[in-house]
This record gives sequence, C-alpha cells and structure tokens, in this order.
Amino acid sequence: MIQVTKSILPDIKEYIAYIEGIWASGHLTNHGPLVLELEEKLKKYLGVKHLFFVNNGTIALQIAIKALGIKKEIITTPFSYVATTSSICWEGCKPIFADINASNFTISSAEIEKKITSNTEAILATHVFGIPCEVEKIQEIATKNNLKIIYDAAHAFGVKYKKQSILNFGDISTLSFHATKLFHTIEGGAIICNDDDLAHKISYMRNFGHNGQEAFWGLGINGKNCEFHAAMGLALFPKINWIIENRTQKLQLYDSILKKNPTLFRPEIADFITYNAAYYPIVFESEEILLTVKKILNENQIYPRRYFYPSLTTLNYIEKMECKFADNISKKILCLPLYPDIENEIILKICNLILNNIQQN
Repeated sequence: MIQVTKSILPDIKEYIAYIEGIWASGHLTNHGPLVLELEEKLKKYLGVKHLFFVNNGTIALQIAIKALGIKKEIITTPFSYVATTSSICWEGCKPIFADINASNFTISSAEIEKKITSNTEAILATHVFGIPCEVEKIQEIATKNNLKIIYDAAHAFGVKYKKQSILNFGDISTLSFHATKLFHTIEGGAIICNDDDLAHKISYMRNFGHNGQEAFWGLGINGKNCEFHAAMGLALFPKINWIIENRTQKLQLYDSILKKNPTLFRPEIADFITYNAAYYPIVFESEEILLTVKKILNENQIYPRRYFYPSLTTLNYIEKMECKFADNISKKILCLPLYPDIENEIILKICNLILNNIQQN
C-alpha cells in the first residue's frame, strides 16, 4: 500500500539513547534540556532569531494571532489546510478570503488589496506546498495599511527566498512538525519571529503566562512541548539534508515523466526559490479526469490525496465568499506519493497509470 506520504524515522537505537537520557534525568517536560537543544539547533539551521517549539502547528497559529493582538478581520487564503482558517475563527476573528494566484496557488497580493476594509487588522498567508507567497508585495501592502502579517509556513521548512530563510518575512511565521512533514517531532510545531519584544510576549504566552511559579505575566495557554517529542526531532535532525535531497530526486523523476503531458499543470517555482520538495501536486483538466485517475490508482493500492479539497470557502462555520480560482483548482488538484525512500519503480508505475488514463479520456 503506497500512501501519499510516509513518516521518516531515525535509527531506533539513536532515539532510545535520547529516551534513556530522559529516564536518567527525570525531566519530562516544562522546557527540558532536549527542547532547548532542539530550539537552538533549529534556529541555527533555519537562520532565524527566535524560535519557540510548541505542541503543534495549530496552537502556533493561535498564539501568533493572540500575540499580535488581532481581534477583527484577517485576510487569508481559501487554499490551505483547514487549520489556517479554523485558528482565525477559534481566536474570535473573522476570516476574509482573497483568491489565489493562477501560477503557484499562493494568495494573490492584488486580491488582498481589494479585500482591505476599516476592520482589517492582519494578513494570514500560506506558503502553499512550501512555495513562497509574494512576500515583498504583501509587505508593501501591510506597511501601507498598517497590517500585521502571519505566514503559515507549515510546508516551508528549509525553504529559502532569494537566499534567505522564508521564515524571516512577516511579523510571525509558524511551522508544523507533524509526523507527515518532511521534518517532524511526531507532534509539534514552532513559532518564529525576529522582534525581541514580540518574542518575549510569546515566551510567556506558550506557558500559561507564567512568570515564575507564583506569578503571571499575563494571559497564556499550554503550548509547551515535551522531551519525548524533542528527542524525535534531535534524532532526525542529522538527516534533514538527506531527506530534502532524496525528496528532490523523487520530485525530479516525476517531473521528467509527467511534464511531457501538456494537459497536466504543476505550480510554478521561481528560480530564486530554494525549494524543499515538500509535495508533488498536479492539476488535471477536469475533476472528472482526476476522479478517474484516483480510482485507478486506488485499485492499484496507491493512495494520493486531494490536497487541498474542498476549498475552505465551503466551511459551514464561516460567511460564504466566492473565490473562483481557488474553488476551481481545489476540485482538480491531486498530491502524488512523495517521500525519500519511495522506490523509483513505484513512481514510474504511478506516472504510467496517470498518463494511460489521461489518454483514454
């Protein structure tokens, strides 16, 4: 059975060595030594100033919204995982959808400008499939209109934009370290920022607002992560470059075959982007063709994912807003299996099944 992704695991002996250290110290959570070590290693690897390891990527978004003091409207994308929108609603804010770019499926800066009102306080944009947003144009819009920027960078671990970390744009970026991500801690996430005062606020907010055992700095939540999850991250850390390099090789193999068919569309990745090969999405000419291909793949024990589907404009707890391109593309896009140790023969089989069924249609 070939799933859309497969979690990478370290040598079990390496992980057990960290677990034995936890047993010896008795320090299980509350900013233990492994959490602190992982934070320092990730800051250096990713080239960021402040990084806070939290218990998942969703709480990272919620803390980001709260830390920036956002209470009203947030312009966001309808083409993302549901957590991007649900975090906005959970924090009592109102999501306002702006449509996406036809070239790479990230939120359109031109559409953002059209959606700004007197109630707009922020932009929450997603680096979709790890492909960077129009960060410079979005910054210009935010500066002009006095808006905050949060980037959902759940897919963008290790991505660089014009040779600098994509995580250094905006006021806050968030990461997911869920088991399905290219770098994971089983469950986990991170909050990244460069502003010292904002980092100081986040450091308290992720720990109930504690300022020592008997005092409180202010409102907080339990966003901490534990030593066991940090241990997984540390055990995988030396494999990061190997993971990205192997994913890239597999992506290039897909490209070498599927790009020959003009009916299949892939999101564009500019030359100045250092990509992480997070996903392999393809767009079919119609939803009918997609469903036919998906059925054939499933019959061969291959399970791609309709990612992202449906469009977040269809959620039943938000005000209905039409985003024609996002609504259309979400019906025709499919993410194919991609992970470092997927066999080349499997990729060839997937490609042949796709191409043969497209020709028949």
